[in-house]
Amino acid sequence: MELVRIQRENFSINEEVERVKAASKGIGGVVVFLGAARDFSKGETITGLDFEHYPGMAEAKLKDIRERALRNFDIIELGIVHRVGKIDIGEDIVLITAASAHRNDAFMACEWAITELKRTTPIWKRETTKGGDVWVSETP
Repeated sequence: MELVRIQRENFSINEEVERVKAASKGIGGVVVFLGAARDFSKGETITGLDFEHYPGMAEAKLKDIRERALRNFDIIELGIVHRVGKIDIGEDIVLITAASAHRNDAFMACEWAITELKRTTPIWKRETTKGGDVWVSETP
């Protein structure tokens, strides 16, 4: 299975970490960012989320983020998994796994990758509230 992908089904954090760690026995630090569906946002109670993406382009952006992280940070491997479709409160949405020889490089790469993902990847979030559905405009 690819290290970078978009999928509807949930993912296993342990399996994703092991997939990234399989890249090298020189990995000494693994940093994980897990984004989960929360029940409150901007003063509103959220009852559900729905994610849509631009097929093809979103995957290409995530692959580009991985490649840039590998070039610009002293890391050994980086994985990104993002879910789309309906997601219940409490479920996992996105996982970024950065691995390096030393922890600091993995921390920096992981933080950069999630920030870049939210800034550039054409994945859109719709929150379901008591007042109706609201599109969140944090991404393009």
